Amino acid sequence: MELRDDQPTQHEFGKRTYLIAPVEPLDVDGVRTVQVGTLLFLVAFVGLLPFYGRLQDDGHTWLLWMCLTGVGLGVLGTEYCKRRRQVRAERDSDDD
Repeated sequence: MELRDDQPTQHEFGKRTYLIAPVEPLDVDGVRTVQVGTLLFLVAFVGLLPFYGRLQDDGHTWLLWMCLTGVGLGVLGTEYCKRRRQVRAERDSDDD
């Protein structure tokens, strides 16, 4: 996949024209984004633990296990993004 620098500055849809602002992406590799999401799932899991009995009585224990699954998938996602960042860095250094 080839990335281009010559992106359009406007798009026309019907009678309207939309201008595209020249804004750079904040987090290209996604590591920080996945880490923040994982942390939020962990906070939600720990926050729900004191209410386990009430969740069980109401049949909502799936909320607790969903948070734990989010933490597990977040750990895997973090490792994936870190490896992808490393491979991209190696590829970019080989191109130079």
